[in-house]
Order: sequence, then structure tokens, then C-alpha cells
Amino acid sequence: MSRGHCILSHGFESGPDATKVTALADVAQRLGWTHERPDYTDLDALREVSSVGDVRARLQRLVERASASAAQGPVVLAGSSLGAYISAIASLQVPTRGLFLMVPPTRMGPMPALDAARVPTSVVHAWRDELIPAADMIAWAQARSARLLLVDDGHRLNNHVDASAQAFEALLATLT
Repeated sequence: MSRGHCILSHGFESGPDATKVTALADVAQRLGWTHERPDYTDLDALREVSSVGDVRARLQRLVERASASAAQGPVVLAGSSLGAYISAIASLQVPTRGLFLMVPPTRMGPMPALDAARVPTSVVHAWRDELIPAADMIAWAQARSARLLLVDDGHRLNNHVDASAQAFEALLATLT
């Protein structure tokens, strides 16, 4: 029997087989959660919409999938970068048990500023993130009393995939 369902959203110019979301899928599987990794690459390619593709359509795709899953049981939304942003925003529209956000943007052009449901939230961010200042994420996480792991890395978290997976495991452990 599943403990719940995790929807793991990749970042911009990435894909569902990306290293970080694959590591999270492995954790979910091991802990008895079902999981899926939606593919947003078709939407990311729509550069005529914005420099980061069609963010609204990405969000809508996630909301539709999460809504269907929430009808079956607890849902955890997780993502990296743009995938983290849409996960947070989607949590305001869909019953969400927990959020796991890796290097989420606090601003996304004309879209709303980063916001999220008041659910257990864990954030992994990089001190040397070249896109989102660590100070912005510290303030955001503090306002929500979110668990925050700051690592010595850049936006891609290349050197902290394992640390991110461990932080995700810690979040899922609190939701059982």
C-alpha cells in the first residue's frame, strides 16, 4: 500500500530523467510512495511565450495531475528551479501534504511571486546560486518556518544531489 504520491517536476531546459528528480524518485520508491515525473520539455521549448517557455501551461499541467492524484490520497509536490516554482504555486490550488523545493525562483517574470500552501516545506538552496540570491530564499523560508538547507554550490546543485535526496527523505519521513 502506498503512503501517498509524489509529483517530481524538473527544471527548465532539463527533463524527467534529470539527475535530481531521478534521485528523488528513487527515495520515494524506497519509502513506499508512488511517484511520477511529468515531462515539460514541450512547454519549455515555447520561447515565443517567454524566455523560460510557457510557465502558465506548465503550472496548469501540474495542477491537473496533482488534482487527479489528490483524489486518491496524500500528494507531495517536489521540483527543481522552475519545477520548484510551479510546485509551490500549485500547492495553493491543490490539496498538498508537503513541498520539497530545490533552488526555487522567488520571482518569475509576470507570474506571481513565489508563494506556497502552509504545509510542511523543505528547501535546498545554494549559497552561490547565480540566478536566485540565497538571501531571498532565506527570507522566504524564514517567513514560513520552512526547513532550509543551504549548500556550497551553484544553481544546478551538481555537487549536492545526494544531500538533496537525503533532505527529501527527511521530509517524507515526517509525513508518514
